[in-house]
Amino acid sequence: MTEIEQLLARVASGAHNTRPWGWPSLPEPVDAAALSRAEAALGFALPPLLAALYMRIGDGGFGPEYGLLPLLDGPPSGEPAVVPQYLANRESGRKDPDWPWPEGVLPISHWGCGMYACVDCHSPEGPVLLFEPNADEADHAWYVDAPDLATWLEAWLDGTGWYEESNDGSDMAPWPGFRIRTAAAQVS
Repeated sequence: MTEIEQLLARVASGAHNTRPWGWPSLPEPVDAAALSRAEAALGFALPPLLAALYMRIGDGGFGPEYGLLPLLDGPPSGEPAVVPQYLANRESGRKDPDWPWPEGVLPISHWGCGMYACVDCHSPEGPVLLFEPNADEADHAWYVDAPDLATWLEAWLDGTGWYEESNDGSDMAPWPGFRIRTAAAQVS
């Protein structure tokens, strides 16, 4: 069994023990057609691990705090799903150039207060970023939560994420790619 297969097995076990939205059961996984529709709407592919989570574990509803958002259709709580939230964030960034939303940075989990965990789908490592919109400016709203999705999931499973009481309180580093990734959008 590969490391990714082992991680997916651990996530599946953890997923069956969480209900962030109060659903009585874990949502069914998405099928290949739904994944294709999502990727077509986004204009880019999901990283393999993220796609596997949606296709093999469930359509959101598991993970840290409020859990992963559903891919295409929102949960009963009314929280937007991944694809519509990404598209809305990109549109909002076009209307307010002081707060651009980087292309390929997919919001996958809502933390509350406008904060999101996001996966950078254009980076080979797929780092997980924290978007914290309560900053004074967009440059100071993006942090590196984990170097990749696997590490982020392991922190959740191990109870060592920044959101855990047992966390040592270490600060997250700012995301150095923010200005680079949004500069082209501001020029066009």
